[in-house]
Amino acid sequence: MTLDEILLGGGLGAAAVLSLLEIAPIKVNPWRAIARGIGRALNGDVLDRLAQVQQAQQDTSSALEAHIKDYDEYKADEHRAAILAFNTSLLRGEMHTQEDFFDAFRHIDQYEDYCRSHPGYKNNRAVHAIANIGRVYDERMKARDFLGGVTREE
Repeated sequence: MTLDEILLGGGLGAAAVLSLLEIAPIKVNPWRAIARGIGRALNGDVLDRLAQVQQAQQDTSSALEAHIKDYDEYKADEHRAAILAFNTSLLRGEMHTQEDFFDAFRHIDQYEDYCRSHPGYKNNRAVHAIANIGRVYDERMKARDFLGGVTREE
């Protein structure tokens, strides 16, 4: 028996044994393990770079989420500031159009939506201003004395 015959016979025997292991009820797949090992050996640098890119993507995603959270809170603060400014102008006795009130109500809606969806946000700072804006609007509707007259009912 020559060395070629031994290697060929041994190689075929090993392939048969490995194939039987793959079929066995124990889910051992030696071919996949061999292919995976070869793939990792050939693509090790690519896999390392892919892991770096994935980590950078996770870092960017975390930073973006934090930025969005900060921006949303900033917008809520802006809505609250607009509400408080409008209420201050009402308290000074300044007249407003009905559209001015509608704009204030838009700010109130967006501010209250944010407060509802973010229970940790300190939202009790505009409660009385919101109530006063609604009260003044109701009075103006009854008296129909908006600056420029009543334009529509909302």
